[in-house]
Amino acid sequence: MARSIIITGAGRGIGRATALAFLEAGWRVGLAGRGIAALEAVAEGRPGALVLTCDVTDEASVEVAFDRAMAAWGRIDVLFNNAGVSVPGAPVDEIAVEDWRRCIEVNLTGSFLCARAAFARMRRQDPPGGRIINNGSVSAHVPRWGSVPYTASKHAITGLTRSLALDGRAHGIACGQIDIGNARTDMAETMTRGVPQADGSIAVEPVMDVAHVAATVLFMAGLPLEANVPFLTVMATTMPYIGRG
Repeated sequence: MARSIIITGAGRGIGRATALAFLEAGWRVGLAGRGIAALEAVAEGRPGALVLTCDVTDEASVEVAFDRAMAAWGRIDVLFNNAGVSVPGAPVDEIAVEDWRRCIEVNLTGSFLCARAAFARMRRQDPPGGRIINNGSVSAHVPRWGSVPYTASKHAITGLTRSLALDGRAHGIACGQIDIGNARTDMAETMTRGVPQADGSIAVEPVMDVAHVAATVLFMAGLPLEANVPFLTVMATTMPYIGRG
């Protein structure tokens, strides 16, 4: 039987590219997100796709989506916790509190709620076990200028990953994190036109094809549960991250 994965934020960007890669590889894929039209466009004509309309910040909505996946498949093998938002760059005193709350709600609370739902089902399914892959970011290690909400949320994802990996041991649940740098998506398109640097300058940054991210998630998900990639960074080779850039 084909293995199953739920991908949050599957209607666009990294989530969409990853969903298409898994469907092409023959997986059963739960396409979770709020934008029904975008999810249906990914699913159209592709066997194995299951549209799961879901707001990751709403506990009831998450539970309904995961129940639907269990009803359709009988088990959930993998969760890719991918849904996320960013906040326009600004000094901390110029960032609206509502923007902070929205970023934390989607990036952190949403990941917690989906991990919680996946964990509950993975530990009780027969046979038990599964894998959770969290989308971190290179911002889980180093910040960009003016990125307090996003960077804080991604540092917190690292703590979530470590805790889930530990708590999952007794139940055959592995947890890992993919930290991505400058994948070419709509969100990262500004990098090709110039973005603020730490020294105050504006510079164009290299980007990589988002297909490389999808292939990496597919590799992580495809490992047997006796093996795990706890942390993996995939990035545009010459982006300003390593050393002095």
